[in-house]
Amino acid sequence: MSGHSKWHTIKHKKGALDAKRGKIFTKMIKEITVATRTGGSGDVDSNARLRKAVSDAKAQNMPNDTIDRAIKRGLGEGEGANYDEVTYEGYGPNGVAVMVEAMTDNRNRTVAEIRHIFSKNGGNMGESGSVGWMFDKKGYIVVDKAAKSEDELFEIAIEAGADDMQDEGDVFEIFTAPDNFDSVNDAIKNAGIQPQAAEISMVPQNYIKLEGTDAKQMLKLYEALDDNDDVQKVYANFDIDESEMD
Repeated sequence: MSGHSKWHTIKHKKGALDAKRGKIFTKMIKEITVATRTGGSGDVDSNARLRKAVSDAKAQNMPNDTIDRAIKRGLGEGEGANYDEVTYEGYGPNGVAVMVEAMTDNRNRTVAEIRHIFSKNGGNMGESGSVGWMFDKKGYIVVDKAAKSEDELFEIAIEAGADDMQDEGDVFEIFTAPDNFDSVNDAIKNAGIQPQAAEISMVPQNYIKLEGTDAKQMLKLYEALDDNDDVQKVYANFDIDESEMD
């Protein structure tokens, strides 16, 4: 949908800014630690989640010793906090559905902070399961249009197991079943294409168009949630015209 900025488009633009600020390192270290613990292994070959986390960290030039310390912490060998994974659900302006994935060493602190962010920015927290049904867990890969023609990229992606590919202005978005994510991502890279983004994501089933005050309020809510130190990922089903963004 050229001329629109869906939630995930805005998310990746913000992610690029966070990477420049170094803020993304904190979230990556937590992900490596938890991926190691939940996967029961510090071996990237046998732990798919850890393999992805380490790959992402190296793409952001995280030092190897920082990665190694995070893995050791996940194995219980190093000093540092133990993190629990928690998901919060709620609503933004005009009924926008919002899901927040966090990692915390203090659930009471984090839930209080997230609730405050929602209420301060025109939203409200909901019960568990209140909006989760509006999202589908999918592999999500973003490729710059200059990297490959639409027909060539479509053929590569579909043959590797992708479900769909969409034209989103200056990029192509590829969607896969979670189990097919690695094979599709590998096929794209093996074709000499470096994705702008590649992750397992919660993709909205539909989007709510926002304008004016609602659009501004939703962006404030999204940024406040994403900037919280315990928050790893924020998903939402809003769509804002590029003109509104300007």
